[in-house]
Amino acid sequence: METVQELSPLAKEMLGQKPKGKLVKLYVLGSVLAFFGIVLGLVETVCAPFTAARRLRDEEAAVASLQAALERQALRTQALQEKDKQQEAVQCSRGLSNRQHAS
Repeated sequence: METVQELSPLAKEMLGQKPKGKLVKLYVLGSVLAFFGIVLGLVETVCAPFTAARRLRDEEAAVASLQAALERQALRTQALQEKDKQQEAVQCSRGLSNRQHAS
């Protein structure tokens, strides 16, 4: 069954042969499953751009939060380094002042 036009002669032929109930049920079941497959494919095609855009937004948000965390960490380390330098400078100046008074 490659085209819909072939479906109508098949239906006429089946009705002409007076098929058994089980065979008709099997064809109906197959047709219903094929129809559901088509509907699900269409829904997936329509909804795919929205899910891709949401996924992209989530990834961008994760990258932005990671960059912000890295920047905060860099600022903390820089502040700690400056504080250590100030403490070392104070200690060095104390040592020099003690030597000047001692001599």
